Amino acid sequence: MDTEALVVDAFAQLGIEAQPPAEPERGVDLVLDPWGVAVALQVKRRSLVTDHVAERLLADATTDATLLVAGDRVTDAARRVLTAAEAGYLDFRGRLAIRTDRLVVDAEIQPLHERSERSHPLSGKAGLEVAAALLMEPRRGFAVRELARELSRSPSTVSDVLAGLRRDGLADERNSVAGTDLFWRLADRWPTRRTPVARVPDSRDPTLAAPLRLALDDVAGAGWALTDSAAAAAYGAPLAVRSDQALDFFVPDHATLRRATTLLGPAPSAGLARATVRVAPVPAVVQQRLGPGGLATAWPLAHPLFVALDLAQDVGRGREVLDAWTPDKKWSRVW
Repeated sequence: MDTEALVVDAFAQLGIEAQPPAEPERGVDLVLDPWGVAVALQVKRRSLVTDHVAERLLADATTDATLLVAGDRVTDAARRVLTAAEAGYLDFRGRLAIRTDRLVVDAEIQPLHERSERSHPLSGKAGLEVAAALLMEPRRGFAVRELARELSRSPSTVSDVLAGLRRDGLADERNSVAGTDLFWRLADRWPTRRTPVARVPDSRDPTLAAPLRLALDDVAGAGWALTDSAAAAAYGAPLAVRSDQALDFFVPDHATLRRATTLLGPAPSAGLARATVRVAPVPAVVQQRLGPGGLATAWPLAHPLFVALDLAQDVGRGREVLDAWTPDKKWSRVW
C-alpha cells in the first residue's frame, strides 16, 4: 500500500478527508480540507524518523505545502522538531500530528501496518462492493471515509481498494469513473452460480413471505430482486422473454437460499427449473431494489447495473442486448 494511502487512512480515522489535489501541483501530494481550510501536504516517507532526519527534511523542503513525515517509528525528538516547525508526522505505531496556522491535530489512531498490495483491486468481496458503488454513481466521486461508512467497511480496506483502482486506471483521483473498463473488469469477476428450484414463490402466499424474506411490500429493505433477462425486459431492454421462461432472483443470504430450495423444491434439472436463486454478491443488490411500479413485472428489480452484469455473462446474445440497451436517464450507462 503506498504512503499516501496510509496517510489518507490515518486522517480518515479522525473524520478528516485527505485527497489528491484536484489539479496536479508540484510538491503537493494530498490536500486536507476539514471545514474548508484546504491544507496542502507534501508527504515524505522514512523508516526511522529521528530529529536529525526531520531537520534535514525540513531544510530540503522546496514547496509551500506543509511537510508531513510518515515512518514506522518517529522519535519523540523528531515529533517536537516537526510540530515546532509547523509540519506534521504520522507514526505508524499509532500517532498522527500536524500543526499549521490553520489546523492543529494531535491524536492517537489505530496502528497502521503496510499491507501487501492487492494483486487485483477487485479481489475479495470488498473489492466487488467498492466497484459496484462507484459504478452505480460513476460521476459522484467518493471520499474514503464516506464510502467506508456506506459500505460498513473499514477506511483502510476501502482506501486500499480505491488505490488499486486508481493504479490500474479504473478510477480517477476523485474516485469517480469514466468509460466502461471498470464495468467489464467487474463482469469478469461477477459470481454466476445459481440454484434451480421447481417453482416460483407465490407472492400472494403470506406463509412464504417471511421465511423466504421476499420483502415485496418494502423495497427499501433487503429482499428478493429479479435479475437477468426478465428484469432487463422490464427495464425496456430490447429482448423478448417467453412466458414460461425461468425467473432469476438474487436473495439476501445463504440461509434464505437454503429455505428457498426446501420450500420451493429443487428442480430435477436446470432445464426444468421455474426459477433460480443466488445469494447477492454484494449487499447493494438486495438493498437497493426498484419497486415494480408501472413496469411489466410483479417483482422488485435489481438495479440496472446488476442486471447488466448478469447479461454480460452471455458473450453472445447478452452482450448484443447490452450494446443496444440504454436504461432510463435516471441511471448511468456504464457498459
